[in-house]
Order: sequence, then structure tokens, then C-alpha cells
Amino acid sequence: MLPHHQLQISALTFLCLLCAFCASAQEQGSVSLSDVVVTATRTPKQLKDVPIQTQLITAEDIERTDATNVQDLLQQELPGVEFSYAMNQQVHLNFSGFGGQSVLFLVDGERLAGETLDDIDFTRLNMANVERIEIVRGAASALYGSNAGGGVINLITRQPTVPWQVSLNARLARHHEQRYGGSLSLGRKVVSNTLDFNYTSTDNYNVTNAPNPAARVFTTVYGNTTYDFKDKLTIRPLDGMKLTARAGYFYRTLSRIPDTPERYRDFTAGLRALWDITAADNIDLSYSFDQYDKSDYQKITCLDIRDYSNVQNALRLVYSHHFDTVGTLTAGADYLHDYLFNPNLTGRSRKQDSFDAFAQMDWTITPRWEFVGALRYDYFSDTHNSHITPRLTACYRIPSFLGGSSTLRFGYGMGFRAPTLKEKYYSFDMAGIWTVQGNPQLKSELSHNLTASLQWTRTNYSATVSTYYNNVSNKIATGLPASSGPTPILPYLNLDRYSVYGAEATLQARWKGGFSARLCYAFTKEHLPRDKDGHNVNNQYLPARPHSLTARFDWDKQITKRYALSASVSGRFLSAVTNTEYIDYYDISRGTTTVRYPAYTIWKLSAVQRIGRVVKLTLALDNIFNYRPRHYYLNAPVTDGINFQAGVALQIN
Repeated sequence: MLPHHQLQISALTFLCLLCAFCASAQEQGSVSLSDVVVTATRTPKQLKDVPIQTQLITAEDIERTDATNVQDLLQQELPGVEFSYAMNQQVHLNFSGFGGQSVLFLVDGERLAGETLDDIDFTRLNMANVERIEIVRGAASALYGSNAGGGVINLITRQPTVPWQVSLNARLARHHEQRYGGSLSLGRKVVSNTLDFNYTSTDNYNVTNAPNPAARVFTTVYGNTTYDFKDKLTIRPLDGMKLTARAGYFYRTLSRIPDTPERYRDFTAGLRALWDITAADNIDLSYSFDQYDKSDYQKITCLDIRDYSNVQNALRLVYSHHFDTVGTLTAGADYLHDYLFNPNLTGRSRKQDSFDAFAQMDWTITPRWEFVGALRYDYFSDTHNSHITPRLTACYRIPSFLGGSSTLRFGYGMGFRAPTLKEKYYSFDMAGIWTVQGNPQLKSELSHNLTASLQWTRTNYSATVSTYYNNVSNKIATGLPASSGPTPILPYLNLDRYSVYGAEATLQARWKGGFSARLCYAFTKEHLPRDKDGHNVNNQYLPARPHSLTARFDWDKQITKRYALSASVSGRFLSAVTNTEYIDYYDISRGTTTVRYPAYTIWKLSAVQRIGRVVKLTLALDNIFNYRPRHYYLNAPVTDGINFQAGVALQIN
């Protein structure tokens, strides 16, 4: 591992080299992202024209990373994103200072049921049939409601584009990692259908820690086995009308205790109707069902005991009217019935109905100026909680700036998160350390989010610089433990204040000969939560790292008519971070200490050969510098050295 100061010098040198390379490169083509249509504002627009800053991960990006699920993809592609472990090695997301409970994940605009210690099950979101991922950072509650205070990540799945297509893929790697998938799609003018199947498996393996760790470490990385089936049927009975029906089943098992493997299941279904009533008016009506269950299978008794179930039934209606030159008005409403079963809940089960109504005006004042204003009302039946959430964004387009075109975006948004049923009614003994106790009197978490960004594009070059500030009041978290009975009580409460601010910069370029590069840097600064008395709260999750960087260099060449080769070098750097923690979690009277978690960098080399129109061979070396953490802390990368990956894909159409 490189020392921290050498890592900083390497990152700076890398940035300088890229800038020099950009300055000397010859122009050819254009940055392809400018032609992609996104729906971050519920109104389809080209990425370069969308008034709200939107990051995009394209199908090409997904293919190059060869990621299995959304966790693999995001940590390779986005700075400011870190996945770490929480209790019992559950995965937790930190997204520029916001945890997974404040970042809303969607699939084709639909919410997901279930969570694993405040985060969704990221293994559910495999990349096999994802066309693109749209990412909106900052408060987006005015359009998407609760849990969108830190941003929205929307996975858009593919639609068939050819009459028929069969796709098969496989990949092998260390620790008996196996990944197999298949897809059958039929595309016709009136009827189309896509059926997907994916299987993954990885063994448990042990890692070695040096003596005298400063904080908690893990010694075993738990593998798992997953099965995922999805089917989507699309019917176009009339011009301007599209009806979609979907269904899916997901299964995951892992063994922390050999004789009692854990099982996770998810059942999804949905119906959706899109109707262009006129050239200016359209309606989007949808119903979504999602049931996420957890159980423990006892091999000796052959009993499968369910200990968690979250069932959501959602109904949505959205209407849009497009004015000729003025803009677009969007209005809609949602209804959600939420049922939660958990033996750790007071009463074992709880249910809640929620309703919202929202409106947004996308107003084009002049070809240069565009404003977006949105307002949303949310109501939750449990404790009769309600809130009104606004958002206002301005966009100014500069047609000629430094030889290219630029877009300036700035705005204000309010974030909103209602306390969950678990946070209000939970009572759980956390491994004998303390008892997590729910609080029915929790208030809604509110945030004020300010953003500003400047995007510049010139033929084959693109640069974006952005900054943000979030001030959160009534932040919902666990507080300081209080001695009571055999174990201390760790209550859910509202924190007095919490804020996070930061900045990001992205450079992209394409050159002659098939060369391209992208460099992304993120800075994040948190003001740690405090309770009502002004004391620092020992949060169960680790803070965000102040500096992070992702980089990618690609080369793609069509060598002959039937043979193409592409190569990629990609990596990520995360700086060191400090945290205040208890010296002994089983004896909090011993006080706290400051723990410094080290910086690290990991790089990957991959090569893809495309033979004809059918065969694709992928070879990759992940962690090419053989980095191994000295101590496997909860935020250490899950790697024990170089990992060789080999894959093959067949596509027949």
C-alpha cells in the first residue's frame, strides 16, 4: 500500500497528466452523453438540456465495468460513494454524506420494498438488463417524496430493439465466483417481451488482520448465492399507447451460521399504461407490487422460519401537458400501502397508508433561461404526519464560452424523510452490545439543499464543476446509549442539527484512434450530528471520506470487419477519514477514542474482444497492484489481492 502522502501526489500527478493530454489531443467526434435522453424531471430531455443537474451511467459504461450489481457499478463509477459494513456485515451506502435511508433507489421509476439495516438489498439490482442509470444528487423530495433528501438513483431497463435476440453470458473469478445469465427478447411493433435469468455464487473466505487494530474488524467475507428471474411484456394496441406488465422473483442465500443459512426473497409485479392523448397531453398510470422477505432455514429441523416481511402496494397517476414554446406542466398523485412484519416490532407487525400529490412547471422563458418549480404534499396515516415540500431550479445556457457551449444550473430543494415504521416501533438486542429502541414520537427529517453547477462542452470534450450544501434538521438517527437493564438502550431520536457540503469535478474526453478518458473528483465535508444537548452522537455508521476520485482510460478499435478489441484501465482513490468511537462497545463507561481509517486506491485492467456479431470475450485483473488492507475495518475494501476474472457472452439476433 502506498503511504497517504504518496497517494495524494499520485492523484495530483494523474490529474496534471490528463489535463496535458487533453490539451495536446486532436478533436474527433463528440462526447456521446450529450445525445442521451433522460427523465430526471419526469419530462424526457437530452442530458445537455435537462435543467436539473443529472449524472448518467450509460449502457457502455456498464458493459466496460462488467459489474454484477449496482454496488459493484457505483463504487467504480462515482466518487463520493462508499459501501461499508454495518452490524453483522450488512452493507451500508454512504452517498456524499447521506446514508442509504436518505437515497431513493428506483427501477423504471418504481420504489423498492425491504431493507437490510436501513439500506435496500443491493444484490437485487443486477446490471444484466439495465440500459442506463440516472442520478440526481441533492434533495429531490418535491418530485419523489420521502427518502429522496440525499438524491435519487433510477435504473432504467432495456426495451427490445430487434425482432428477436438471445443473449447468454458467464464469468468466473476467485473464491469460486460464478455468474451466469441469459435473456430472450422478442420485439414487434405491437407486442414485445423480455425474459431474463441471472445466477451468481461466491464462497465464504477468510482474511487476515495485523495485530492491534484500532477499531472493529472482520475476519470472514460472506459469499452468497442468488437467483433472479424477470419478465416484461409490452403491448402497443394503439398509436401513442403502451401497456406494460412485469413480474419478477429474486432469491438469495448466505451462511453466516453453517446449520442456519439466511434466505432473502423478493416478489415483484406491476402494470403500467402510457397514453399520448394528444400531441401535447399524456397520462402515465401504474400499479406496483413488491414483497421482500427474510427467513432462517434450520437444516436440522428443515424449518424455514420467516422473521421479516415488507409488502408494498403502490398506485400512481401522472399527467403532463406540453405547451408549444413555454414548457411542460406535470401533475400527479401516489398512493402506497406499506405493511411490515418483524418479531422485533412492537406488536410484531405494522401497516401504514401514505398519499401524495405533486405539481411541477418546467418553464422555458427564453432559449437561454429555463426555470423548474415543483411542490409536493405528503400524508402518512401513522401518527397523521404530513408535509409540503418545494423545489426551485434555474438553468442558464451560454451558447459560446471558451470555444464551446455551457450550462449554468443553480437551485434550492427541500428534502423530506418521514420516520419509518421500524424507527418508530423497533426493539432489538444488537448482539448483546445494546438494545436499539424505536421512538413513536419521532418528527420528520427535513433538509435544505442548495446546489450550483457549470457544465461545459466542446465537441469531444466535456467538463462539469458543481457544489452543494445540505442543512438537515430533526435528522433521524440512533442517539447516545443509556444504561438500563442488562444492556444499554440505544434510542432512535431527532438530532438538533447536521450539515454536509461538498464539491465535484468531472472531465471527459474522446480522441482519434478510439481513445477516451474520464476523471471524477469529489470533496465531502460533514458536520457530525449532535443531540439536543449538544453532544456528539456516536453514529452506528462511519462518516464519509473527505476526498475520493475515480478515473478511467479506454481504448476501442475495430481492427478488422469481424474483430474488435477494447482495453480499459480504471481505478478509485479514497482518502483517510477519522471517527470518534467507543473504546469498548460492551463497556461504554471506558469512554471514546479517535480512530483513523487509512486511505487506499484500487485499480482494474480489462480487455474485451468482440468476434463477429455473436461472441464477446472479457479478461480482467481487478486490484492489479495487489492491495491488501492491513486491518479489515468495516469500511475497508473487500479484497484479499489480485482477482483474475474471465467471461464470455453470446448474442444472437
